[in-house]
Amino acid sequence: MNKVFSIAKKNFRQYGMLVALAVVMILFQVLTNGVLLRPVNLTNLILQNSYILVLAIGMLLCILTGNIDLSVGSVVAFVGAVSATFMVDNGVPAGFAVVIALVVGGLIGAWQGYWIAYVKIPAFIVTLAGMLIFRGLALVVLQGQSKGPFPQFFQSIASGFIPEPIGGNGLTVIIGIVVSCILILNEIRMRRKQKKYGFDVLPFWAFAVKVVFVVAVIMAFTLVFASYKGLPNILVLLVALIVVYNFITQKTIPGRHIYALGGNEKAAKLSGIKTERVMFWVYVNMGVIAALAGMVFAARLNVATPKAGVNFELDAIAACYVGGASTTGGIGTVIGAMIGGLFMGVLNNGMSIMGIGIDWQQAIKGFVLLFAVAFDLYSKARSK
Repeated sequence: MNKVFSIAKKNFRQYGMLVALAVVMILFQVLTNGVLLRPVNLTNLILQNSYILVLAIGMLLCILTGNIDLSVGSVVAFVGAVSATFMVDNGVPAGFAVVIALVVGGLIGAWQGYWIAYVKIPAFIVTLAGMLIFRGLALVVLQGQSKGPFPQFFQSIASGFIPEPIGGNGLTVIIGIVVSCILILNEIRMRRKQKKYGFDVLPFWAFAVKVVFVVAVIMAFTLVFASYKGLPNILVLLVALIVVYNFITQKTIPGRHIYALGGNEKAAKLSGIKTERVMFWVYVNMGVIAALAGMVFAARLNVATPKAGVNFELDAIAACYVGGASTTGGIGTVIGAMIGGLFMGVLNNGMSIMGIGIDWQQAIKGFVLLFAVAFDLYSKARSK
């Protein structure tokens, strides 16, 4: 029994937020009389929080360097305005407009990254200025009015579903089974690799419990989605982003450079890392991700509005911190940021179903963020 408690304590910080997400989902499932996990509500939960989860991926890289980006909400509004101008006013094909919007986002990120990385203006100041600049430009482009609707292809980015060629949403179930098999094989491969190089690994029973739990969750959600309309397009896009960015941060040299920069910038520079270049590209990436989130949000509403993206930067930052990212940089994972974003989304959705007012929702979310950061600091103090 002591060994079980020792294993649980050792892995609590890594899996604690995942357990917290499961607990809060079960809690709201009971309090809402089963409404939370109904297929239609679960699908809406993903659709409503998709743009925050997309933003959290880019924001995590900024936080890993020890900084944040306060401009992303305004960039969301500006990119939505640019997309509407091209597609609605000028009849530009949706695919071409998407490419233009991503380029615009990259240029915005390069503009801000230059001032942060090479001129050495603090990121807080640069992105605060960007918040004002791009909110103003969104108002200029839209002339203070909303603009839409968008072509069907563009709308499908945020509100469409994967086509089912075999009927009955069977493709959704097949995808869930394939993903589960890939996860099992990857976990076995990683365990063998760790044992080969002499790293500590979980006992087999604990490893098996972890894998079975994750696979059970994947299949449960797959069956829920299959019982409604299938997999949303935006969920597929999110999974692709998570896989790519998790690989970049965990398995590539540029990813390790980002962690090194956030851990100790002077040491990173002395070890030969070009810290200015790393910082610059982190903010270019953030601009592209913000542009993608802007298009997802505009497609979800089917209209571009100058009020889009208000407080999105705070939600993305909260998702990263709740998901285990450190306020000082150098600590955090893409998976953790996604869990944090889903945690906040479930909290919002559950309280809304229960009829709790927006005032209390804001207060409760504030307490959750405060306690998450406090727990992070406490855990680091205990580990020392």
